[in-house]
Amino acid sequence: MAAITASMVAELRAKTDAPMMECKKALTEAEGDMAKAEELLRVKLGTKAGKAASRVTAEGVVTSFVNGTTGAMIEVNCETDFVTKNDSFLALANAAAKLVAEHNPADIAALGALPYSQDGFGPTLEEVRKGLIGKIGENMSFRRFKRAAGGAKIANYLHGTRIGVLVEYEGDEVAAKDVAMHVAAMKPVSLTSAEVPAELIEKERSVAAAKAAESGKPADIATKMVEGSVQKYLKEVSLFNQSFVKNDKQTVEQMLKAAGTTVKAFTLYVVGEGIEKKVDDFAAEVAAQVAAAQGAA
Repeated sequence: MAAITASMVAELRAKTDAPMMECKKALTEAEGDMAKAEELLRVKLGTKAGKAASRVTAEGVVTSFVNGTTGAMIEVNCETDFVTKNDSFLALANAAAKLVAEHNPADIAALGALPYSQDGFGPTLEEVRKGLIGKIGENMSFRRFKRAAGGAKIANYLHGTRIGVLVEYEGDEVAAKDVAMHVAAMKPVSLTSAEVPAELIEKERSVAAAKAAESGKPADIATKMVEGSVQKYLKEVSLFNQSFVKNDKQTVEQMLKAAGTTVKAFTLYVVGEGIEKKVDDFAAEVAAQVAAAQGAA
């Protein structure tokens, strides 16, 4: 059985807000599998266990650039939070967002090949990246980007440097900016319930089915419980059905209708989302080094 370390328990607690002992029990039952342990907690404790799931540990920044009806947003990653405050790193990230908007590269490789010089490095963005790695002493990479240029208006919002939102819309600028801030706060996964990815629905259905099975209710009632949970989930994660953060008595869709505004699409980036960051067990590392030294003596 995999050893359950204190750092693993702490990581799961940070992700789920669940009590420390419940985290340890879930990890033990899941034999150290973090994703499985998180799902076990959701079954046992309900949606509370997913509240902090958006907390991420990988470092980096999200930056954006908007010029008229053309906009871009990019996530640039690094190893430590210290580098996210480095002026050269931030200049690189901001330049990359502008290059995406102006040149419409097909992918990360094409972005890296675009002309750009900074801090004595160049003549391409990729060469600047490599040069700054040597200068700063820490790896960094362009992870993903989004370019919007479909003719719609664009609203962008950056919550610090870790969360970024682009909204493509027609109508009122203030309403669109409010939607961008709402997306940053509530993190919907789609515009409508019908657009929620099938794999997310199935995962939610699986969790709901496990909870219903534990309830001991008759099969027909358990089935209704599952469908009720899935429908509730669809409303919670689709933008138009969410309660508007500035006025919870109306949905985002109702707010937009009142403002004569149509949102065509949105993009949400959270730094490090989906990236597994290595968590060092410092005590174990020191013990291993001591053992190795004694063995060599």
